[in-house]
Amino acid sequence: MASGNLARSFQDEVTCPICLEYFTDPVSIECGHNFCRACLSQCWGESEPNFSCPQCRETILQRHLRPNYQLGNLVELVKRLRLPAGPAPEGQPGCERHQKALKLFCQEDQAPICVVCDRSRAHRAHTVVPIEEAAQECKEQILSRLQRLREERDALRGLESDWDKESERLLRQTDVERQLVGWECKRLRQFLVERERLLLARLGELDEEIGRRREEHAARLGEDISRLSALISELEEKHRQPALELLQGRGGDVAASCAQVPGAGAENPGLPRREQSPGGRDRIPGGAGCGERTQASPRIRRITELAGTSRVIESSPRPSRQHQAPSRPSLTVDVTLDPDTANPKLILSEDRKSVRLGDMHQDLPDNSERFDPCIFVLGAAGFIGTRCYWEVEVGDKTGWTLGVCRESVSRKGKVIFTPGNGYWAVWLRDGGYKACISSLTPLPVSARPSRVGVFLNYEAGEVSFYNVTDRSHLFTFTGTFSGTLRPFFCPGLNAGGTNAAPLTICPVPALAGGNPCP
Repeated sequence: MASGNLARSFQDEVTCPICLEYFTDPVSIECGHNFCRACLSQCWGESEPNFSCPQCRETILQRHLRPNYQLGNLVELVKRLRLPAGPAPEGQPGCERHQKALKLFCQEDQAPICVVCDRSRAHRAHTVVPIEEAAQECKEQILSRLQRLREERDALRGLESDWDKESERLLRQTDVERQLVGWECKRLRQFLVERERLLLARLGELDEEIGRRREEHAARLGEDISRLSALISELEEKHRQPALELLQGRGGDVAASCAQVPGAGAENPGLPRREQSPGGRDRIPGGAGCGERTQASPRIRRITELAGTSRVIESSPRPSRQHQAPSRPSLTVDVTLDPDTANPKLILSEDRKSVRLGDMHQDLPDNSERFDPCIFVLGAAGFIGTRCYWEVEVGDKTGWTLGVCRESVSRKGKVIFTPGNGYWAVWLRDGGYKACISSLTPLPVSARPSRVGVFLNYEAGEVSFYNVTDRSHLFTFTGTFSGTLRPFFCPGLNAGGTNAAPLTICPVPALAGGNPCP
């Protein structure tokens, strides 16, 4: 162990600090350090004005190189002793072949080498750089690659976030569709129950009328049978008389008796005939009989007509247009408010999703589109020939009006909310929810709505309103639309601050199950 340290010390003493090889033509400078003459000349250059020691960095005033013959002799002695090459500094990997520190990097072989390897034939023609420089270049490449990978990761995270939002939007959309299906089915069930009750009531009336008519006709037939029985007895008695007695002055009586007998082929008076329907089942026509006495009454004709109609309805139930549940919307729209239509006292939010009544009249252009004096505002988009759905947050407001109106309605002066005037709307006033038609119709509100859904089915001529809070149907306007329709909003008077909250258009879809609008 001691001999190894001694050999390493000898090698350190005869090694040039610049080339890390045995000194070749060693020279000394003013600071006392020794270098190979060629290494020092290459380090200082030919025309540099100032010189410094490559080892201690002391400034050398004169470029005077003193040959160090004793050190040169010592190098020769060490070479003759053939001491084993010392290992690389402790803690650092060394060259396996030369046992030198790996201070250089061969770019062709992409491998670290020692200074001896650099002088060898294997690397003599290769491009070699200091290992620190090569490491710095490698680090820069790694940083560049890291930057690209981080950008790709951020892009993937953004894409993941976008897909999460899109899937959440689609899930909310299906929730909207699910709720509308529930509303439609509920209305259809209500219609069928009401239709069944009406048809059964009509059939009951028909049963009563038929029973009454049967009793009347049975009484009349009893009287006719009794009269015929008396005539038969009389004729039988005449038939038994002798010929002379029968014929003396009595022939006219016999003819008169025969004239009172009803025609044998006459139908039963007053009873409706039963005929075969095209399907093979018996049906009752609107009336039957002979002469004025056998014609069915107007009530019989009306009921029998209803009976025939009931069979058609029962075989293929089709609700009338005014009872049909609205079709599901093909588009849930993102409604925003149109500031050009807002009354000067209305204050719209920056995103044009909310409106409230302010205290002062704002200085706004008095254009023809603006409502004044009515505190109304319209949606920015108009609809024609489409189906669309949106929701409005009404919260705990004590007064508001919502719906749709024709784009052509007058914006100035007093307004009366009726379909004839181009408004299909519902409102809350004085604690009551009502549909705005010619005579205000109370709405069936079981739970106070904090949000109201509006569904426009243009082609079907329907505007439906829903209580989103308890998912119930409020009211449906039916009619025929023409021209462009636009969403309509009125936040109502502030009422001393009790109704100052805004109306807010909810993001659509927005329903129960974690959505913004339950």
